[in-house]
Amino acid sequence: MTGKVIPVPTPETQRFWDGCADNELWIQHCDRCARHFFYPRPACPTCGSDVGVRWVCASGQATLYSYVISHRPAPGFEEETPYVIAVVELKEGPRMTTNLVGIDPEPSSLVLDMPLQVAFQPRGDMVLPVFGPSATACKA
Repeated sequence: MTGKVIPVPTPETQRFWDGCADNELWIQHCDRCARHFFYPRPACPTCGSDVGVRWVCASGQATLYSYVISHRPAPGFEEETPYVIAVVELKEGPRMTTNLVGIDPEPSSLVLDMPLQVAFQPRGDMVLPVFGPSATACKA
């Protein structure tokens, strides 16, 4: 069996991964246009500014925007099918792709706009953000 892919931090993403290791979800904010954004990058995707782009700790609250239930596992996920690959919309506005945990991988359980909360899962030397129902996935 092949192991799961482990992300490799870059200078642009290092703060995000350091936050995940501390069970915190860090995203970027542009002071010029007052928008949050994700995925990490040196300039704001809305206004193009590279001045006033800073990291902020997100609330970890999100809603389910879209999903697919995978029945054909990617390498390393053979024992976990079916599993949910989701796009969540963070309370702060950006969307991110993630996995859902703590919920049945059935369409009847996956209601769009359902409230979610970030959780963190170790993978090798890294820690990845995943999301689950807000009532059960909260971490102190």
